[in-house]
Amino acid sequence: MSTLVAVDVGGSGLRLRVCRDGVGGPPRSAPGARVGAAGLDVAALAADARALLDAEGVDRPDAVCWSTRGLLFLADPADVLLAVGRSVGARRTAVVSDAVASLVGALGEVVPGAVVAAGTGAVAFGSDFTDHWTRVDGWGHVLGDRGSAAWVGLEGLRAALRARDGVDGGSDGLLRTTEDLLGPAESWPRRVMTGADAPEALASVAPLVTAAAAAGDDVAAGICVAAGRSLGQSLLAAAAGLEHPRLVVTGGLFRADAVRAALDDVVHGAGASVTRSVGGALDGALVLASLLHGTGGLPRHPEYVHVGGSEA
Repeated sequence: MSTLVAVDVGGSGLRLRVCRDGVGGPPRSAPGARVGAAGLDVAALAADARALLDAEGVDRPDAVCWSTRGLLFLADPADVLLAVGRSVGARRTAVVSDAVASLVGALGEVVPGAVVAAGTGAVAFGSDFTDHWTRVDGWGHVLGDRGSAAWVGLEGLRAALRARDGVDGGSDGLLRTTEDLLGPAESWPRRVMTGADAPEALASVAPLVTAAAAAGDDVAAGICVAAGRSLGQSLLAAAAGLEHPRLVVTGGLFRADAVRAALDDVVHGAGASVTRSVGGALDGALVLASLLHGTGGLPRHPEYVHVGGSEA
């Protein structure tokens, strides 16, 4: 009997899924990535994963694939591999960038392609899993994550504050709905500039923006179009240099028609098209855990894929 574990650490939560003899259980969740002065609090995340496994009755799984945001900038991969190995205690352990897991999950297998993932943050990634490994964006909500839910929420707050200040380009509708959600506008700077959950707070505004766009708010619609265009540009940049790649998108933001239509316009303008996504990063982590447990092993990369245990 084999026991595989997939973990995906995102800005809004840690999700874990156990697969026993090919039968996957329901996803379990815990708080997401905590970022402090020292980067990701890997020890806390690993402890949360251990608690979820204890609740599932899993002692020592055969393989775990740990997909995480911030692997390139907010953590030392060796530290993550060590912490996950100690806490989860799997026979074989892989730590991968969430960009890799998103691509594998969207494609459903390890084949050449490119994905743009638009959740709280945004990152695009393209690979043939041998020589070509290209990441675009994923710089975080302050410096990048163009077109992400946090980006859309930030632009929505800016439009709301323009209405509050009585200058051009504001949206009275967004001002009303966002104050209903977050409280008075005067409280927003502290919430989104100093709070540890700033990306999540910004992302919580994104549904208000997409709903306003669908209801005919021109300012909100412009934000959604700009988001879709940015995501389309990131996807094409990640795919550049690949031969006949499959292009996919993933993330809840693409449920907004205006965002998806703008992305499609950019991609179609480049003579390409987007194929249907099979799943998300958690699904990709499970595919990779299965490969790790089997005889095929994993594609290796010094930045994006790190393996420990008997497969190292």
